[in-house]
Amino acid sequence: MKCKQKRSIPTKLNAMKTPIFVIQKHDASNLHYDFRLEVEGVLKSWAVPKGPSTDPRDKRLAMPTDDHPLDYADFEGVIPEGEYGAGTVLIWDRGPYRLIEEDDDTPSMAEQLKRGHAKFWLEGKKLAGGYALTRTGSGDDERWLLVKMDDDKADARRNPISTEPESVASGRSLKAIAEER
Repeated sequence: MKCKQKRSIPTKLNAMKTPIFVIQKHDASNLHYDFRLEVEGVLKSWAVPKGPSTDPRDKRLAMPTDDHPLDYADFEGVIPEGEYGAGTVLIWDRGPYRLIEEDDDTPSMAEQLKRGHAKFWLEGKKLAGGYALTRTGSGDDERWLLVKMDDDKADARRNPISTEPESVASGRSLKAIAEER
């Protein structure tokens, strides 16, 4: 399994110009995790209600949401009431990612997402290794599954959602961020 590097627009997080991912823990109307991948200059986004897993047996629902600008990858704070996504946001994990290349004809991330199945390697502080996003519905019923691949970074015993709740950017909790408002 080879990995393909792609150039991208730099953000404060992304000084190395490799595509980034960010997972933001978001306490809005319901607590969830926003999983975001840099693709063609934006953050493609999915809401993952239970958060990502390190266990390949877990298939996590991932609901597509609006694309976000790249600079949103650095956002941690409170979105005021009345605005889209109102609630407290922390940067739960982030880092570079790369495509998992199976052969010389492996399509770009944008093409893989368009086809409904993308495989990529995360290099975060909490999550690492291969993951896949697979579309299971379309139109108004579009849903995706986020699944950890069975590789040397998989760990069915580990549950970073419950054991590592703090921000990788500031070390703060959702409560601490909300109180600093």
